[in-house]
Amino acid sequence: MAKERVTVVDIARAAGVSKSTVSLVLQGSALVNEATRAKVNVAIRELGYVYNRSAANLRQAKSKIIGIVVNDLTNSFFAELAVGVDAVVQSAGFVQFLANTSEKIERQREVIASMREHGVSGLIISPARGTEAADLAPLVASGIPVVLVVRDIADAGVSSLISDNHAGAVAAVRHLVERGHRRIAFLGGFPDTAVFEARMRGYRDALREAGMSTPDELIIGSAPSRAGGVTAIEQAMMLKERPTAALCFNDAVAFGVCDGLRARRLEPGADFAVIGFDDVIEAKTAVPALTTVSVDPQGMGDRAAQLLLKQINAGRAEPEAIISPVRLVVRQSCGGLVERRVKEISS
Repeated sequence: MAKERVTVVDIARAAGVSKSTVSLVLQGSALVNEATRAKVNVAIRELGYVYNRSAANLRQAKSKIIGIVVNDLTNSFFAELAVGVDAVVQSAGFVQFLANTSEKIERQREVIASMREHGVSGLIISPARGTEAADLAPLVASGIPVVLVVRDIADAGVSSLISDNHAGAVAAVRHLVERGHRRIAFLGGFPDTAVFEARMRGYRDALREAGMSTPDELIIGSAPSRAGGVTAIEQAMMLKERPTAALCFNDAVAFGVCDGLRARRLEPGADFAVIGFDDVIEAKTAVPALTTVSVDPQGMGDRAAQLLLKQINAGRAEPEAIISPVRLVVRQSCGGLVERRVKEISS
């Protein structure tokens, strides 16, 4: 009986690593540390694996595949963004591969390596926390078109599409000030991200513009999730002088803030004003309907896909940096307005 051919999966299992890591070792990638490389090479020798380079080269030929790599698929924003991407790439004859990194840089390396193995024509990436330009250098060197969305990375040498986070935060806080609020909190988000920095800067600038102070105690970071929103509002409610309103890092945090308020028998909109950021589908149907800065997730996915396809069709990746306009959508969660009102925001 003939011996079954040893596969990359067999090597990965024997070495206790992922298939993508084995592929990186076989390709001689510098992304793998020496200890892991040595462990994989031992498994290769012991199992007698033979690398078929010609077959690998065929696999790496360009396909009609677009890769989408997001940092948090539990946030419905990214599901909506992927829908926007899919509508565009499908009409252009491409299919999309979607991967979630859960904010892990190592997982991000693995999924990007796997997508490159399958010969993706281009990548749309919302980078994991802590991603640096050096992490994207192999992609830039390969010439694969890349568009960063939501989070930009300085000096990465690739295209980016982000929302006007500063202007959105300014408009949201101005609205709360106009409604008479003087103790306005900024709740949720990881402080070590560029998106948090831009939104917080807009929050501070709007308060200064109104002649109000910006005490650090009112800026409460947390996971940018519903659970993070509950944690943030609980901390805010323990302050000696409580806030009466909050700009939340995103809609997921805002929904959590509303949960936390109700746990204290406070009604969002009536007892405490809440504004989110993103305008996911659930914002309109929430009770109360959520006032939020609309980023238009599906529209962002559409624009990112158009930008990527332009680069693919041109045969070169000329970097472009695009800041997408946002708008404040006023609903009931910041003061009981019955009719939906939209304010266009200028930078």
